Amino acid sequence: MSTITIAWVALPFFIGFVAYLFPKLDRILALGIALASAAYALSLFFGQPPLTLELLDSFGVTLIVDQLSSYFILTNALVTTAVILYCWHSGKSAFFYAQTIILHGSLNAVFVCADFISLYVALEVIGIAAFLLITYPRSNRSIWVGLRYLFVSNTAMLFYLVGAVLVYQVHHSFAFAGLRGAPIEALTLILMGLLTKGGVFVSGLWLPLTHSESATPVSALLSGIVVKAGIFPLVRCALILDEVDAIVRIFGVGAAVLGVFYAILEQDNKRTLALSTISQLGWILAAPEVGGFYALAHGLVKATLFLSAGALPSRNIKELQHQPIDTALWIILVVASLSISGFPLLVGFGAKMSTLNNVVSWQAIAMNVAAVGTAVAYARFIFLPHQRQDGQQEVKFGFWAASILLIGGLVVANALYYEAYTVANIIKALAIVGVGWLAYFAIFRRAVLKLPRVLEQFEHLIGVMSLMLILLFWMVWTRSGI
Repeated sequence: MSTITIAWVALPFFIGFVAYLFPKLDRILALGIALASAAYALSLFFGQPPLTLELLDSFGVTLIVDQLSSYFILTNALVTTAVILYCWHSGKSAFFYAQTIILHGSLNAVFVCADFISLYVALEVIGIAAFLLITYPRSNRSIWVGLRYLFVSNTAMLFYLVGAVLVYQVHHSFAFAGLRGAPIEALTLILMGLLTKGGVFVSGLWLPLTHSESATPVSALLSGIVVKAGIFPLVRCALILDEVDAIVRIFGVGAAVLGVFYAILEQDNKRTLALSTISQLGWILAAPEVGGFYALAHGLVKATLFLSAGALPSRNIKELQHQPIDTALWIILVVASLSISGFPLLVGFGAKMSTLNNVVSWQAIAMNVAAVGTAVAYARFIFLPHQRQDGQQEVKFGFWAASILLIGGLVVANALYYEAYTVANIIKALAIVGVGWLAYFAIFRRAVLKLPRVLEQFEHLIGVMSLMLILLFWMVWTRSGI
């Protein structure tokens, strides 16, 4: 199994270059890599014991493949497969598929890393591949959005790298476990880098513009799986060290509430989905022990919603409320929106209930408020007017192939947490959704309130990161038993 794992990690990088050299095979090679990852993830779910590989033991360079990894790897496989199917007849060049494969492989590498230096390399490759996909249209707007993303990403990684070096200076090892006993500056800088890279709380306010202005399949990749490259190591470290767990939970709650507050008041559909991503990343961090399951549920839903948003006739919710959409497209939106709202029979129900059942007491009220807010935000999609439009040809075959795969995943993955189906949980979920829909019709359906975007402006992003660094330093210092 060790040989298979190393080959599986390395193969996407080799195939990525092959796909570029043999453009007639680009889609097939990309799809094959994604399916191979799906098969590998499923083998972890069904019987494969956890695997630890010491690559450079004197430096703590280690790979760990376990159930937590399997959730993220499966999410990566399904989202990548859906995006490739979506783009199958779009005329994308071999360059696009090569970068998609390399991005996929780099994400897989992150999900098995257990040391800071391997993680750094994988995160940097992800940043470059994501930048090239964002700028793929080569328009002035896409290039600006890509450069903005790259600047924030590289700045975050500079913080992270300094923290990783400080850990090594103390332990002569880059292993995650080195956080125990590391100086407070090291933990502060590493958390700063990962929180920013993952798009968490105010340090993630680069995310709405980047995700909403990218092309539809790239938005699905970014929100569905790329941001989880920063989330996975936070979850892994939180499970190792109690002090990290406490800080991660705090930022999880903050992100869950902040993101959904902005999403409720946003009138642009793609920005609503992007802001909701900030909130949903907070849900993953709010209960790290079940974060992998929530990451899978969110990745499938968010990829579905972004691909569907690309097929809508308008990005403005007010226009869509007076312009019926095709019923088939509406059904896809409804199923995905119900799942992310926590409705029973879909994976989002189990994910939300598992999270709410694993939060500590001080988190409970805020997370229930965030759950209601999520139902409010997605009620706008559920209650859109619709009608059957047989003659409409704008929605292509690739969209339906991708949607069937993702919707199927939402239904099948629901079985992963069948313990959630208790009377109390079902009543609670239905109550949350019901209160959210009531609030939507009573208050938010007609409300028009434009929130300022000053903190999202490029010139303020690094300033916000600096303030977050001060806050993190104070939080780590108050828990200086590390």
